[in-house]
Amino acid sequence: MVSGSMVAIVTPMVEAGAIDWQSLADLVDWHVENKTHGIVAVGTTGESATLDFSEHSRVIRFVVEKAAGRIPVIAGTGANSTQEAIKLTLDAKEDGADACLLVTPYYNKPTQEGLFLHFKAVADAVDIPQVLYNVPGRTACDMLPETVARLSKLKNIVGIKEASGSIDRIKTLIEACGKDFAVYCGDDDLALDAFLAGAQGVISVTANVCPLKMAQMYEAAVGGEVDLAKKLNQSMLGLHQDLFVESNPIPVKWVLAEMGKIKPAIRLPLTELSDHFHGTLRQAIELAGNE
Repeated sequence: MVSGSMVAIVTPMVEAGAIDWQSLADLVDWHVENKTHGIVAVGTTGESATLDFSEHSRVIRFVVEKAAGRIPVIAGTGANSTQEAIKLTLDAKEDGADACLLVTPYYNKPTQEGLFLHFKAVADAVDIPQVLYNVPGRTACDMLPETVARLSKLKNIVGIKEASGSIDRIKTLIEACGKDFAVYCGDDDLALDAFLAGAQGVISVTANVCPLKMAQMYEAAVGGEVDLAKKLNQSMLGLHQDLFVESNPIPVKWVLAEMGKIKPAIRLPLTELSDHFHGTLRQAIELAGNE
């Protein structure tokens, strides 16, 4: 599996909500040029919740084609319906994704056994590497380490994005699941500590804005240059925090529009960033430095 800084890439749009394909192509090129280690397409930051099935598949296929083997592409294919998750994962395999990222079923609050059986069903149905995704703050569902450890023994399930906000949880998963199972940090503000604890990377929102610095921070941390990693991380602390002043991806899409990378468009029910946060985000961009 890929290791390092993986960007949870935004899905650029125009004012009417249609996908801005040219901007998406340009973003893929920008990430390749800036040493991002992998792209996660149509995750939370890519507005997976408001893309229909056809768009979902088209975006994944488009990113795979534009990446052209230069960078791995992981497709977001999770759903709160097991059959929908299987369908999305099958489509992603056909579209050429290198792996899939599957969020825990949201809203319906399955038991730990239900989570195990859900992910087992997807793994049994689709022969593609699969990364679990635990983000209880969004899903109202927390997949516990013992459940992850059971799943880590199944064919095709190769890692987890852990976004519970706990470095202790990440350390527990690393210990419980063994060296052949990838643990990725899902919280940018914990990424450096996670790297130093043995995590194989981060699936990052901040990397949308500072791709090179996030990649360099990972490489410095795992290469033993801890002081350099801390310096790079320090410059991005504002972004790690302030990219979540409103629901993701509202702030990061506003920042990318400020940088001229995309148009300031987002789909309902999300809205553009509130005016009173503009100064906060501009200050975070300035502290991080321009790339």
